[in-house]
Amino acid sequence: MTAVSLGTLAEAALHVRVRIEAVRLEDDAASWLDAVGLHPGEELEVLRRAVLGGPLHVRTASGGEFAIAREVAAAIAVRPAEKRP
Repeated sequence: MTAVSLGTLAEAALHVRVRIEAVRLEDDAASWLDAVGLHPGEELEVLRRAVLGGPLHVRTASGGEFAIAREVAAAIAVRPAEKRP
């Protein structure tokens, strides 16, 4: 089995499901992400990227949609999610 390297949410391809592996943020920002369901183990996909370095529009596996600042997305480590049967 080959290891899949970690990337960040900011680098994730559009419309590809990824799994959050780690959140590398200060307590307040990390707590907010956790409160809205964006924590290690959660799967999501990037739906859109705003132009000029603006926020990412993401959807969680449970259907919640959020705008995440690109700086925040750069601090969220992700890897490709396992394919569903």
